[in-house]
Amino acid sequence: MDNFKDYAYYYNLIYNDKNYKEEAEQIASLLRKYGCTRENATVLNLGCGTGRHDAELDKLGYHMTGIDMSEDMIQIAKGSSKLFEMNAEFEVADIREYDPCKRYDAVISLFHVMSYQNENADVVKAFTTAAKALDKGGIFIFDAWYGPGVLSDKPSVRVKQVEDKENIVYRYAHPIMYAEENIVDVCYDVLVINKKDATAKQIKEVHKMRYFFVPEVKMLLEMAGFSFKVCLDCNTMNKTDYNSWTAFFIAEKR
Repeated sequence: MDNFKDYAYYYNLIYNDKNYKEEAEQIASLLRKYGCTRENATVLNLGCGTGRHDAELDKLGYHMTGIDMSEDMIQIAKGSSKLFEMNAEFEVADIREYDPCKRYDAVISLFHVMSYQNENADVVKAFTTAAKALDKGGIFIFDAWYGPGVLSDKPSVRVKQVEDKENIVYRYAHPIMYAEENIVDVCYDVLVINKKDATAKQIKEVHKMRYFFVPEVKMLLEMAGFSFKVCLDCNTMNKTDYNSWTAFFIAEKR
């Protein structure tokens, strides 16, 4: 599960073009729409990574607590929190085993963290963590790879180049699909070239990503104490269809 051990340092650079501000505004809109309307609401973020979503939600007035199993990413998140004077807390923890010490108004999990939960038991454990953190009626929002869209437009080889003042990063991603498991191995080959001395570092990662279908998500949510509410396309914010590659799943604590 420690997929980002070597990858963490370059994570923010690779995803520098990701629109965290817009995504945070989407989440804020969904929270309001589905019942989390309290001013300065408290939100637990399962799998917060380097805290970029937390930073944007903090600007919108939410009190964020982020957990992630990567110590490297949490250190980056804590550094950003101090730098930008965020009203946020970050902690190293496994979302499957975390025992919340308080209740929150809402729980979120973004950037396909739930797709990293490959086994049903892992998914239920993560959902149970979310349930423990909420009172009855609390809202849980997570995104994941959406099965019908993934099978309609199968993963393909992708190449990305990014750079900053210090490094040039080339990332080559190729998929291996396992139809019987609803899993895609995303195999990353990352080459990092230092601009100053032209030294190079190679990083290899395999990220096992699960894609989900609504009936199984409903069942797994119910096992953890949730009622399923809706599934929405992450890009259009409309109901999902065969063109939806990623989806928001929204549930309410029973």
